[in-house]
Amino acid sequence: MRVVEVTAYGGPEVLRMARRPEPEAGDVPGRVRVRLKAAGVNQADLRIRAGHYADAVGALTPPFVLGTDFAGKLLDPVPGLEPGARVAGFVPWYTELTGEGTYAEIVRVAPEWLAPVPDDVEFTVAASLPLASATAQQGLDRLTLPPGATLLVTGASAVVGRLAVQYASAAGLRVVAVVHEGDESELRVLGADHVITRGTPEEVVAKVLEGDPDRVHAVFDGALVGEALLPVLRDDGVFLALAPDRVPVPERDIRVETVRAQPDVVRLKESLQKVADRELTTRVADVMPLEEAAEAHRRAEAGHRPGRIILMI
Repeated sequence: MRVVEVTAYGGPEVLRMARRPEPEAGDVPGRVRVRLKAAGVNQADLRIRAGHYADAVGALTPPFVLGTDFAGKLLDPVPGLEPGARVAGFVPWYTELTGEGTYAEIVRVAPEWLAPVPDDVEFTVAASLPLASATAQQGLDRLTLPPGATLLVTGASAVVGRLAVQYASAAGLRVVAVVHEGDESELRVLGADHVITRGTPEEVVAKVLEGDPDRVHAVFDGALVGEALLPVLRDDGVFLALAPDRVPVPERDIRVETVRAQPDVVRLKESLQKVADRELTTRVADVMPLEEAAEAHRRAEAGHRPGRIILMI
């Protein structure tokens, strides 16, 4: 089968097409096969490829296959799902550390990672959701904010941030969203109470304090800004970091939390159905063939446009 391998740590050029043996039914106990139709390109993929997390992945070294999010068709039966069922989920790449990601034609997954995809949700849309949705929901869980609290969400034009805005609004939080210029109206419709356009960290801080001079209760740092955002937080506020190299040092009794999302099939099934019912929106920025994974990384790093880049397989 075709895969895209990281051949060495470095820039997008280290991604190369390769061939690996196609997995066979039952060759790994407790795992089933999915023939992929689409796979998401996540920010974590870029950082792993560049070597930023080399220490965190321990003994795993190139060549390996990146990728967490996937959507496709089930090849082996599992309870409640027949072969041929449309499914989506994400591989907890950091937990598994097998180097078998979703930039591939077939993946082996645990049945408990799989959620059915409604018929009217395209594979490309489904593949944009699993990790982002889990990160947004589990991140908000860690913030433990009461209804009415004010939450700043950076990166609200991208997938994780826009989902965080929607889930936070549904939970009764007052949401301040940092967005790309031109997305202001859309994010208000999705639940943001106050919208500001992105800029340098200092500009964002100034804009937040202009609207909330008493500062906010929490920050959901979807844009991976880091400690430069601490001035917007109240003394007993809470900061959620999504990347291990963007975790600020606590100050002023600020609580700092991190999240590494784990599969939650119940919530994913609910979210996919909400997408089908037009009650939840994600964002696909580009759809590209698997062969162009290196170009997909280049576009993602350049901030080509907000949203998830999807590899068609």
